[in-house]
Amino acid sequence: PVTIVILSCILLQPTFSESFCPLNRGASRLFLDTADTKCWDELLPLGIFHGVTTNPTLLDRSGEKCTVENLNRLSGKALEIVDEFMCQAWGSSVREIYDCGVLLSNPDRKRIVIKVPVTKSGVEAASMLIRDGCRVCLTACYNHKQALIAANVGAEYLAPYLGRMDDSGKDGKAECLKMQEIVTALESGTRILVASIRNAQTMIDLAAGGMETFTFAPEVARELFVEPLTSEAAAVFEDS
Repeated sequence: PVTIVILSCILLQPTFSESFCPLNRGASRLFLDTADTKCWDELLPLGIFHGVTTNPTLLDRSGEKCTVENLNRLSGKALEIVDEFMCQAWGSSVREIYDCGVLLSNPDRKRIVIKVPVTKSGVEAASMLIRDGCRVCLTACYNHKQALIAANVGAEYLAPYLGRMDDSGKDGKAECLKMQEIVTALESGTRILVASIRNAQTMIDLAAGGMETFTFAPEVARELFVEPLTSEAAAVFEDS
């Protein structure tokens, strides 16, 4: 079992010179979903996160400019302590999305993942980026059929918005589990990166169902550490 864990951690990691992945992490990848660098400073040193995810909405919410220059700066900061940084390309045409993605990934092609929406234009740009050696996450996923697209274009990640699917009347958990079933059946390397997670229990339920990859907000990260009995026991140890 130890050999299997070590091999899985090595094989599932990008091939760069230094990795922050603990040997016993196995196949799991957790991402912190925020562009707030104060939250990075608070939570990334915990050592549980494989990477950071951002998008234009999160940048605006954190008072960060959505520019190539600023995202290059943010990626450099994040990659000092985690293995991957995800940021979203933009543009009004396939070529513009592609060009933006290339510029965003240039500082570190092996550790920066470019997000594009799973639209026709986004997927065409994703295909171009993948052929050019960029790592890609298809995002804004709302239907399990989009797992077929992600697997066949060769995207490394597909990001379904679980909470927003629930808001629309869909069963978000069921959709995510179906996506995982599809990529597993296809023997695809595409990871289902579950996003828009509203609480820790949802993530725990999906992990128990075999899902491995999640991105979540700082408040959900803090919720993972809320257990009164553990806090009480730790206090007793300190008082002994």
